[in-house]
Amino acid sequence: MSPGHQVRPISKRDAALVAKLRALCFAFPEANEKVSHGEPTWFAGKGKVFAMLDNHHHGSEHLSVWLPMSPGVQEELVAAEPARFFRPPYVGSAGWVGVVLDRRPDWALISKLLREAFLHRAGARLRAKLERSTPA
Repeated sequence: MSPGHQVRPISKRDAALVAKLRALCFAFPEANEKVSHGEPTWFAGKGKVFAMLDNHHHGSEHLSVWLPMSPGVQEELVAAEPARFFRPPYVGSAGWVGVVLDRRPDWALISKLLREAFLHRAGARLRAKLERSTPA
């Protein structure tokens, strides 16, 4: 691992937020967690990343989660609530949105966005599995 990608310990202050995020991520079918770029990262099965923790990476002022979104969603969220949402470095140009976790997070909204991110990145089998498990 390069020096810029060392795993930063999660502070006691942030531990409950990360635990809540982790629980929400593991609610999706076959979700799994690996460290990527020094941060806990959640994958849709053996597929693509649907959530990545930003634990003050490279000096960021907030604990946040980065989520891949469909075209246009990032812009809408950032414009509506710039204190809660931002365009993250590296992946922001691909439509990912950063969601601040350490300023009174709206867990219902975060849960909805995690679902959108999972559906955006999961393969057809996992999307169908999630749709079947969701009550109408």
